[in-house]
Order: sequence, then C-alpha cells, then structure tokens
Amino acid sequence: MDKVVESHEIRKLFKSGDQILSGGFGLSGTALTVIDELLETDITDLTVVSNNLGDLGQGLHKLFIQGKIKKAIGSFFSINREAVIAWSKGELEIELLPQGTLAEAIRCGGAGIGGFYTKTAVGTELAEGKEERVIDGERYIFEKAIKGDVAIIKAAKADRLGNLVYHTTARNFNPMMATAGKIVIAEVDEIVEVGDLDPEYIVTPHAYVDYVVQSKYSKVGSEYVESR
Repeated sequence: MDKVVESHEIRKLFKSGDQILSGGFGLSGTALTVIDELLETDITDLTVVSNNLGDLGQGLHKLFIQGKIKKAIGSFFSINREAVIAWSKGELEIELLPQGTLAEAIRCGGAGIGGFYTKTAVGTELAEGKEERVIDGERYIFEKAIKGDVAIIKAAKADRLGNLVYHTTARNFNPMMATAGKIVIAEVDEIVEVGDLDPEYIVTPHAYVDYVVQSKYSKVGSEYVESR
C-alpha cells in the first residue's frame, strides 16, 4: 500500500481538541511541514505532547502564536519566553515532566502499558497529586502512560510502504511516538521505492505509519529553511 500523500491532504486528519504527539528536540526531528499545514486549518484547543514548543517563530511555536494550543505536556518550555508568560497568566496549561519520564510514558502508551513507577521527582512539586508507593524501602510515584490522537513524526527516509530510517539524534522521541498515536503521519526528507532501504537500518516498521509526506524544509548550517 502506497502511503505517500501530498502534505495538504493531512489537514483533514486533525480535529479540535486532539492530543498531538510531536517529535523533536528543539527543531531537530520536528515535522515542520506538517505543522505548517495545521496552521492552515481552523482547529483549536490542542494538547501538544513534545519536548518543547519549538523555537522562536518556528515549528510548534507557530501553533502557539496562532492560539491553537490549549495545553502543553513536555520537559523544556523555559526556552519559549512567550509560553512561560502565557502560563503565568493562565492562558496556557502546562504539564511539566522530566525528560526521561516523558519518554517512558510515551513508550508505555505505545506498548499498551497503563503506566509505571519512578523515583524521579519524588518529594518535589511535580509529584503533587500523584500516587506514591514504597517499593523495597524506596519511594516511587506513579506516572500514567501517554498516547495521542495523532502522532506527527520526522524521519530521514521512508519507502512508499512507510518504513522509516532516522538520522542520528534527529531520531529522539520519534520512534516511540510512532507507536503511541492512533494516526501516525511521517514527514521525511527523502522517499524511496520499496526494497531500497536496508532492513537492518529500518527503525520504525511500516505497520506503525499511516501517511508519509515529503518535507518542504532542508537544513542549511544550523537553520531549517523552507524550500521554494
């Protein structure tokens, strides 16, 4: 089954109130083209699960500026000054999770596990309201698994079936998010024919991917530039 579609076709896959899993660390591994397509919709009240809310004027920061994000779940929001100000005014809900906890919660969501106990954040404000349990004399808190209505992920290459290969650290949260979304959209730099990818390098099998779109961005130095 050929899963390659034009980027504008994915707009219909989202709806207001969705919880969206968005891969990336900074902008590395972020589906910038898919995010741009979301800007062209009238969708609102989104909950976004991501390490951070993009960089100034790029990626998820565009969605935030447009007022589409109701809640953000992630680890590093302090780099986005406007998001912090919005949170302080009660205009944006933020759920802060340690980065390892965020990754494991998404992995559990994809694996069909309801949650897990961790020592991270025990005794801090992040543990308030969460179940605590003593195991072998150590305190743990319970963290629920995280799943999404739609996962938007970024890979280096895909074949037309949707098998994905990642580029070094741009891999970050993307493989686990691909397992935890009801609908999975993969944005890729290069699309190849079935059989062209070495099976040894495929990280995300096609069974997890519903749609593949060609990225409109390329990396020039340290910047991500939209192709014209």
